Amino acid sequence: MPLLPKTPSPSRRTLLRGLGGSAALGALGTLAGCGVPAAYVAPGDRAATDRSATERRLTWANWPLYIDTDDRHPSRRPTLEAFEKETGLSVDYIEEINDNDEFFGKISPSLMNHQPTDRDLIVISDWMCGRFVRLGWVQEMDRSRQPNVTKYLDPLLRSPAFDPGRKFTVPWQSGITGIAYNRRRLGREIRHVSDLWAADLKGRVTLLSGMDEAFALLMQGNGVDITDWKTDDFHRICDQVEKQVAKGQIRRFTGNDYIKDLSSGDVLACQAYSGDVIQLQADDPDIEFVVPEEGAELWAESLMIPDLARHKANAERLIDHYYRPEIAAELAAWVNYVCPVPAARDVLASSDDEETAALAEDPLIFPDAAMRERLAIARDISAGERTEFAKRWNGIVGV
Repeated sequence: MPLLPKTPSPSRRTLLRGLGGSAALGALGTLAGCGVPAAYVAPGDRAATDRSATERRLTWANWPLYIDTDDRHPSRRPTLEAFEKETGLSVDYIEEINDNDEFFGKISPSLMNHQPTDRDLIVISDWMCGRFVRLGWVQEMDRSRQPNVTKYLDPLLRSPAFDPGRKFTVPWQSGITGIAYNRRRLGREIRHVSDLWAADLKGRVTLLSGMDEAFALLMQGNGVDITDWKTDDFHRICDQVEKQVAKGQIRRFTGNDYIKDLSSGDVLACQAYSGDVIQLQADDPDIEFVVPEEGAELWAESLMIPDLARHKANAERLIDHYYRPEIAAELAAWVNYVCPVPAARDVLASSDDEETAALAEDPLIFPDAAMRERLAIARDISAGERTEFAKRWNGIVGV
């Protein structure tokens, strides 16, 4: 096995996530919430003539800094180059997705008007994938072309509520929304969601501003099964958060900028993403990430093939390439999020490089059995719920 890349420094990896439906609320409400007939594409109208056999290429849109690069030659992507060399296919890799809502607005006119997007593969957050699946804007994948996906996809990620059986989506990378805190500065452990409301944390707590990113963990703190939560569960957490805002407990609501607050010490505890905390720990080992005893949300950014993609078979082949354990391991060593291929753990563990081998024991890349029991994928916010819920949440957050 070739030597895997060492863990990247924080400056090489800060994945930006969207605001959870606030920026594109109007578009989502118009298309999905009101059920505009023209927006939905029936199954028989989603496929174009597949040119994969004659056009040995595909176009892939992804987030910035979300694939491995060569340390000495940052423009090179080793796992992608390996695919091109092995298959003879050329991949036009475009780092154009900076925000779920922004990208939705960019390609939705083509999709709702039944026009090609000029992309064969896209990666967006699962809560936004749910919009695409319900609108019929993505094609069902042919699993006969994806034996590695069938064999190696993590059972925890196999059947989210928005896409039972993962017919339309395949996780690219996964992660956990939990709690990060500075144990040295706080002087104690955090084990429960309710610990965020302790008196010694007044004004030193942040929550995520995006509704889709924030709500599940808070519900879990109330003992709610987030795979089957109800409207009353959502409004109950809103009542609780409003109370904490009024008390001055919550310093502010953030996107990825919680990283700066936690690093500086302005904040002692916050909602956080597991992959970001791995990067923070490289500079400050006193920062810890906890999956509360009540549980935490497991999420993914997933690969999808949009309607009228011209190179569907090539895209399916590329997806399966990344589900080979040795390829998944090389990618995991770089991005440091939860690997959707558990078999990659053994590949990393066998590395001759000590730092790379240590990643196999990191529960934020390969959650251990105890942690896995506390992880769940939240059911999505439905189209009918979104307008009401976003109005309530954004009123609290101040968006």
